[in-house]
Amino acid sequence: MLVTSRGTGRWVLPKGNRMKGVVNHAAAELEALEEGGVVGSICPAPLGSYQYRKQLNSGASLQVEVVVFPLAVTQELDSWKEEAQRTRRWFSLREAAENVAEPGLRDLMRGFSPADFTAAASGLPLPGGFRSVREGFRMFHWFQALLPRQGQFFDLFEAHAQTVTAGGDALSRLFQGGAGMAQHVKEIVEREEEADTITREVLVSVRKTFLTPFDRGAIISLIGAMDDAIDQMQQTAGAIDLYDVREFTQEMRDMTAIIVDASRLIAEALPMLRDIHGNAARLHELTERLVRMEGQADDIHAKGLKNAFKQFGKTDTMRFIVEREIYSHLEKVVDKFEDVANEIDGLVIDHA
Repeated sequence: MLVTSRGTGRWVLPKGNRMKGVVNHAAAELEALEEGGVVGSICPAPLGSYQYRKQLNSGASLQVEVVVFPLAVTQELDSWKEEAQRTRRWFSLREAAENVAEPGLRDLMRGFSPADFTAAASGLPLPGGFRSVREGFRMFHWFQALLPRQGQFFDLFEAHAQTVTAGGDALSRLFQGGAGMAQHVKEIVEREEEADTITREVLVSVRKTFLTPFDRGAIISLIGAMDDAIDQMQQTAGAIDLYDVREFTQEMRDMTAIIVDASRLIAEALPMLRDIHGNAARLHELTERLVRMEGQADDIHAKGLKNAFKQFGKTDTMRFIVEREIYSHLEKVVDKFEDVANEIDGLVIDHA
């Protein structure tokens, strides 16, 4: 049984936040009653969990982990708390998996067949058919390891670029101030961790892949420069959180706007590396624009720093020091984007 979400109308499981003083499976049972109008017996052992990003009212998009419990429904109520806000519907497992958006939830649903669930619950080995498939995959991977490969470097580059873009958006929201600042800081930290994971995968693939699309050193330098950019975003957010800064100058906001634009240019450029010869002219345009933006950011940085010194240099030294550090972090973020531009330009020169 799935219900529609109140915001988007997409199909989801009944779910909610943890409840103080209520164990998790009992909280899940209450959510099923309130959102789906069903009563039954809930198992305290979870089926598993999945993650997705939840859009908050502040604009932040934070990672949420959902723990899923099986509920054996014994009664469907004709009237329930959220009946006017949601639609409920029963699906086959296959249909349910096709209708949910979260890949992790889809996998949980596809694995919830009676035979698989019984085997998992009893600790018995998987049926012989699954064992044969598993052995077949082992043979396939052994054979695949002998073949020349180029890895998934382009996919990883693009995934990292999207993470950098999301980090830039969160940084921009952070500099708008307001009640959601802590959530934006948290999102930036999460995005930086996601980027680190992608970077590690690139480094492992460089060592394992027989054929790479570019020189190995160039691949490492490019992903390293991209990772440095989001690392610096995280350090900027950390400084704001550390010093509890709540107000930001126009120059600071202007620099974050440059960071947002630079991240989107990188996100446009990375997919073009798949056909670097055909896209050489456009790539060169993008890298030139990034270099110009870095120069503009330097001018804004100098203006903001000068204004801060005039305003606080003699009357509030500590505030001047804090603002100077934030300006320094922002300038370093833009500098890292220029490094990415230089790496891309180097690839264009070498390969196009």
